[in-house]
Amino acid sequence: MIRQAGERAAALTHRLLAFARKQPLDPRQTQINELLADFEPLLRRTLGEHIDIELVRGSGLWKALVDPNELQNAILNLAINARDAMTNGGRLTIETANMSIARDYAEVHGVQPGQYVLVAVSDTGPGMPPEVVARAFDPFFTTKPAGQGSGLGLSMVYGFARQSGGHVKIYSEPGHGTTVKLYLPRADAATEADYRRVERTPLSPGHEHVLLVEDDDLVRLVAVASLEKLGYRATVCSNGQEALEQLRAGPHFDLLLTDVVLAGGVSGKEVAAAAAQLRPGLKVLFMSGYTENAIVHHGRLDRGVHLLSKPFRIDELGRKLREVLDG
Repeated sequence: MIRQAGERAAALTHRLLAFARKQPLDPRQTQINELLADFEPLLRRTLGEHIDIELVRGSGLWKALVDPNELQNAILNLAINARDAMTNGGRLTIETANMSIARDYAEVHGVQPGQYVLVAVSDTGPGMPPEVVARAFDPFFTTKPAGQGSGLGLSMVYGFARQSGGHVKIYSEPGHGTTVKLYLPRADAATEADYRRVERTPLSPGHEHVLLVEDDDLVRLVAVASLEKLGYRATVCSNGQEALEQLRAGPHFDLLLTDVVLAGGVSGKEVAAAAAQLRPGLKVLFMSGYTENAIVHHGRLDRGVHLLSKPFRIDELGRKLREVLDG
């Protein structure tokens, strides 16, 4: 009994240190795709047969500078949280990709610009309302019944990511599942030079009129600034209802750029469907913090539509806009 209490106390201390970003780490150059392949059998045993697991490994994935053991712990924490949310079974998707964080996005969100390896963990659970998302990383905060969790799982993930020189972001809405994105620093020595070269990438300018629909104030500001810098004219809406009003009575638009999940009851998919009726031929580009696989599994979008993943650099936005407009 005393030993068990001591072990629980040691585990609690370990988790609090992780949240406080003081947990000792042993960062190494880590190929996360290989780590996931080795880790997959344990993950399947832990989650059980009622949870389908899909691993989507990005091609040409950079090595990350990270403690591989603590990364496994972080992924396991996220997977267990997802399993507990999917009480009647569901799908867990783990995706990896190379990701560059632009300076404008970094300044708005208080993170460092540069190149990262992304690990995204998505579930098909019930999702969370904004007030729960806002507290998800708080130590001891939990929505589970008393005695069924300390609430430190997500705070450990947060502390691990920040101490590793990365960051973490949650995307969740009631009825739409949850995606947690871990951004872990690229290990290669050429990172800074490569990033500066990316920042000098020629932009793909345009002149067309874009109807922008985005309910997040900060993301909307960045998107408008990017569109204007690229030469586009933007009409801005903060929810789907405003977008519908613009489509019914507004001026000519060349493209609809909309978030998939919007506050206010009208989704991006519904706005696009209305646009197809009201403005036949209007091009559509969706954007989302969720991954494409997570969105498709929830039925929010059909596979194969044009989708831009957040966060995006201005050159990525420019290229995608030209791809859709010129296609």
